[in-house]
Amino acid sequence: MTEHNGDIDAASRQNKHGLDVPKKMKALQYSEAEKFAVVEIDVPEIGDDDVLDLHYHKGEFLARFPLIPGHEATGTIAATGRNVKNVAIGDRVAADALQACLSCFHCTRRKPLLCDSLLGFGGNVPGGFAEYCRYPARLVHPIGDLPDLEAVLVEPAACAAHGIERMQIEVGSRVLLFGCGPTGMLLAQLIRLNGAAHLTIASKGGPKLDLAKELGIADSFITISDHQPQVEMAALASANPYGFDVVVEATGAPTVLEQSIEFVRKGGKLVVYGVYDEGVKIAWSPFRIWENEITVLASFCSMGHMPHVLEYVKSGKLKLGGIVSKTYRVEEWAECLEVVRRQEVVKAAIVFD
Repeated sequence: MTEHNGDIDAASRQNKHGLDVPKKMKALQYSEAEKFAVVEIDVPEIGDDDVLDLHYHKGEFLARFPLIPGHEATGTIAATGRNVKNVAIGDRVAADALQACLSCFHCTRRKPLLCDSLLGFGGNVPGGFAEYCRYPARLVHPIGDLPDLEAVLVEPAACAAHGIERMQIEVGSRVLLFGCGPTGMLLAQLIRLNGAAHLTIASKGGPKLDLAKELGIADSFITISDHQPQVEMAALASANPYGFDVVVEATGAPTVLEQSIEFVRKGGKLVVYGVYDEGVKIAWSPFRIWENEITVLASFCSMGHMPHVLEYVKSGKLKLGGIVSKTYRVEEWAECLEVVRRQEVVKAAIVFD
């Protein structure tokens, strides 16, 4: 986010570990699914190991109501707890969206992403769609002079980095990626940086595919139309008779996921990367999976991958510019949702200043 502008009013409080912070703040809050309003609520109090973040952000994820969404967040440190050492007042940071308990069955077996008590900022705890947000200091990472509209992509890029770890792409692989939304564009770049000799992106036409082509993030692009998708899918299969070493489904469309396995070559991998409704069911042939020794794996989210992503960004190898193509005020959330629904933007961001 840019600087917080506007005067601090008489109700503001002085924190010896931070800036003047008002007692109240503006936030987008959901009372239930699809019912939201901009409200004035208390600025969160911070503990000794926390920071208070002044925000610029985009995203929604889990759902526990009342909900302040926003799991892709970047902002400026406005206050710190007394034990905080890794960041200072005024630092610009990106925030990790997930906090594990570190003591449950999975956490103690080095699987914190599978935590039984996982907290998701913007899901089951307040997220970034507010002027201020509290985070444990260990979850925020300095971003230096990285532009705001690029820094907001660090969290989804961290998810992509986890996906790369899950895939374990062999050097010289041919990879097929279904979908090129914002996360898909980040994933595509990391795939090419981590073993893929050739990457094909197959996606619906529109602004996202246009930008992917402009950025040159794949070796070939296939447009899958709405009116004859089976024709283009058949042509893709015909042009690649042995299939692909790795096929990644990143659209979140069950029909595409169901067909994706047909493009995996013998001994290859299918990566379930998109987000699907919990009740969705698909049909695969277990015989095909068994006979061809196909590996089916999933990549859920990320935890602890932001430093890795920032190394790629600092080296200039991961391009974030241009993916966030439009910004909105929090009061314009309904308009933002509609533009995203109509797929008229690549990615939109909510801005506080």
